[in-house]
Amino acid sequence: MQKVMITAGANGIGREFARAFAATGAKVFVCDIDEKGLAAIGKDIPGLIAAHCDMASRTAISRMVPEAVEALGGLDVLINNAGIAGLTHPVEGFPPDDWDKVVAVNLTAMFDVTRLAIPHLKKSQAGVIINMSSIAGRYGFANRSPYAATKWGVIGFTKTLAMELGPFGIRANAIAPGAVDGDRIQRVFAGRAQLSGRSMEEVKAEAFAAQSIDGFIDPKDIAQLAVFLASPAAKSISGQVMPIDNDRQRA
Repeated sequence: MQKVMITAGANGIGREFARAFAATGAKVFVCDIDEKGLAAIGKDIPGLIAAHCDMASRTAISRMVPEAVEALGGLDVLINNAGIAGLTHPVEGFPPDDWDKVVAVNLTAMFDVTRLAIPHLKKSQAGVIINMSSIAGRYGFANRSPYAATKWGVIGFTKTLAMELGPFGIRANAIAPGAVDGDRIQRVFAGRAQLSGRSMEEVKAEAFAAQSIDGFIDPKDIAQLAVFLASPAAKSISGQVMPIDNDRQRA
């Protein structure tokens, strides 16, 4: 039975990660800042362990990780899913405090969770780290500087983890989704529309025009990719960025 920890696991992609791994028989722990979401997913998935954690707080993370490992009885799979979109605004006028918020959650929290989890993953027979990046980590995004910068940083962090931890039998990979169906992408599109003076439909059409396959990404498909990456079938895959983006060819 795999022991799986998922950050920001109460909603969206994180919730689908939890459902997918639980369906395999894994023991799953999720943390999130959303108390209502945690209560809902706790009812949705029998046996799930859920806890509140503010990923912008190093102190909170330092408490959460050992508590999660103790509750799980060990750790085999770490999924670093926590992330925030940040403002849609040009670099020149981007509020520095908002830059700091995005970096704190998207990159620094990933570092803190991972460094605390590594000693436990080393005890696993097949330790796995899966970090959530984005198409923004492959192409960049105008007016989304902290988000794009952190998602590029996730890729560098992931490749470094693969190098450092391979000798211990731990694999590390990043998943880079495109436009994932849900509330977040609607907020992103709304921000682009407001900044550019275009309609939501025009912004959406522009995004889909950059893909060879039309439509949004189903978060359930991302979850199944994670299950594969954490399985013995992917035992030779590490240090990779796995796009799941309907063949997105540009930002």
